[in-house]
Amino acid sequence: MRAANPKFKFQIPAGFRPSQGLEKLTHSQITAEEYKRTLKASQLELLGWQRKLAETKSNIIVVLEGPDAAGKGGAIKRIVEKLDPRLLKVHSIVKPTAEENQRHYLWRFWTKLPPSGQIVIFDRSWYGRVLVERVEGFCQEADWQRAYREINEFERQLMDDGALLVKLFLFISKEEQLKRFKAREADPYKHWKISDEDWRNRRHWNENVTAAEEMLVRTSTERAPWHVIGANFKWHTRVKALEALLATIAKGPFRDSAL
Repeated sequence: MRAANPKFKFQIPAGFRPSQGLEKLTHSQITAEEYKRTLKASQLELLGWQRKLAETKSNIIVVLEGPDAAGKGGAIKRIVEKLDPRLLKVHSIVKPTAEENQRHYLWRFWTKLPPSGQIVIFDRSWYGRVLVERVEGFCQEADWQRAYREINEFERQLMDDGALLVKLFLFISKEEQLKRFKAREADPYKHWKISDEDWRNRRHWNENVTAAEEMLVRTSTERAPWHVIGANFKWHTRVKALEALLATIAKGPFRDSAL
C-alpha cells in the first residue's frame, strides 16, 4: 500500500480494525421493542435537525457503500421516511451514461450536490472508482490509485464550502449475502432487487473486500471518517446508520443554531 498523502489527517474508520479486516466485524442484534423505540426517537431528532439545516447555508451529504444486499436501501428508507421530502434527494448511482463517460468521473456527482439547507443521499457514490471499477477493470490501476487523492480533495472542497459529509459503509458476511440473494429470487415483490450483475459481483467477493478495506483506510479522514457497520441484522443496521448520522450532525457547523 502506498504512503498516505501527508496533506490529509487520516483516522481509523469507526467500527473497523484494519488488522482484523471486514470479515471479522461484529454483527449485533436488537429486540423489536428496542428497534421501534430507538428508530422513532432517532427519526424525530433527525427531523429537528433538518428544520435547523433549512435555515442555514450548510447542507448534508450522506454516502452509503457496501456489498450488494447489505441493506443500504433499507437504511435509506428509515433515514428519510419522516423527513420533509421537499428538502432532500436520494440518488441511486448506476453505471455512467455515454455522456458521463466522456468526462472526469467526478463530474456526474458535482451535478447532484444539494443546495444550501438541503440533504442528499448517495446510494453508492464516487467511491465506485476504487471499488467496482477497480475490481472489474473498468479503469487502469494508475486511475484508481490516483483516485484516493482526488476523492479526498473533492470531499475537502465540499466541506470547506459548508457541507457536512457522512460516510456509512454497511458490510454483510458472504453467507448472509447468499441468503438474501436467494430470498429475493423467491419473492416476486423483490425480483427487481436481484440481477445477473449481483451474482457476477459475488464471484469477486475476495477482491471486493480487499478493495473496500484499502478504501476505508485511505479515505477515512479526520473531517470525513468512515462509519463501518456490521449489517447481518437489519434492525441493528438501520438504527446504527441513523445514530452515526445524528452523531456527525451534532458536531456539525450548524449545531448551535436555534430550533
